[in-house]
Amino acid sequence: MGVVNKENVTWSDALGRPLRDLRISVTDRCNFRCRYCMPAEVFGPDYPFLPREELLTFEEILRLVRLFVAGGVEKVRITGGEPLLRRDLPRLVEMVKGVEGIRDVALTTNASLLAGQARALKEAGLDRVNISLDALDPQVFARMNGHRSDVRRVLAGIEAAEAAGLQVKVNMVVQKGVNEDQILPMARYFREKGPILRFIEFMDVGNSNGWDLKQVVSKGEILETIHQEMPLEKIKPNYYGEVADRYRYQGSEREIGVIASVTDTFCSSCTRARLSADGRLFTCLFATEGTDLRGPMRGGAGDEELLNRMKAVWSRRRDRYSDERHTLTEDLPRKQKVEMSFIGG
Repeated sequence: MGVVNKENVTWSDALGRPLRDLRISVTDRCNFRCRYCMPAEVFGPDYPFLPREELLTFEEILRLVRLFVAGGVEKVRITGGEPLLRRDLPRLVEMVKGVEGIRDVALTTNASLLAGQARALKEAGLDRVNISLDALDPQVFARMNGHRSDVRRVLAGIEAAEAAGLQVKVNMVVQKGVNEDQILPMARYFREKGPILRFIEFMDVGNSNGWDLKQVVSKGEILETIHQEMPLEKIKPNYYGEVADRYRYQGSEREIGVIASVTDTFCSSCTRARLSADGRLFTCLFATEGTDLRGPMRGGAGDEELLNRMKAVWSRRRDRYSDERHTLTEDLPRKQKVEMSFIGG
């Protein structure tokens, strides 16, 4: 296999957006059945998850990461499904962190398995972890994850990650009629504990979550709920393309974020490519199809051939689904979008 050197070249898509971030799904399986992602009636015992031989190997992932770096990627996020279900994940972290040009490696997880792996992940080079937690109330949390876990396991995972020295952010998907009564308890708890809490508007990702605009608790509603008790002030983004709008509690350095892909979209600055567990390149979280990289790679394609294929996909990219959501014609929403569990959030 040849070596492709990064020549300070960043690919730009058809709308002028650079490639900076790569999200890698390492499995399409998850031990939760959250209704907004993998409802149990769809992802049941007979659901055809990917067989092991169809998953990218760690060596294949490493090869593709090196090629993505040649196009401008600097940050990698490992996702799933639930990535901690993938055996020997710290080894992959170490491999990716060792790639010249990669300055940040993160992980998105439900944290139910994190307490036992946090230290090894940190030692392997993991920088940050984003943890999904949609409620502190045990009953609400259990209903949301399909009764697959106790909230105490997730909180233990958060504590273990912090103790290991990882930067921790907590993500809460807010769904009207389901868990909006948890906004204030979550804000109070994490304001005291320290990890940055980010609220996420309920999105129409995939085809299985029964999304309805009426179930969206908007960014404005979330902020007003918190502001009435704990006044907030907006602060600047950390970097170009940051998806969360940042707010600080007045008189404090503690902050929250809101990811509002429904009511306050950020397509214009999206710098993220996504690699599915079976090696397909997706250019949007709401994409309908991806470009196969595993097939050519296993078929003997050289680095330059793969690099040209990847660059061509990114250069044609025009995705801006969230911007267009409210102007779509009646037939377009029925397109089969890729499931979030397949390419990560």
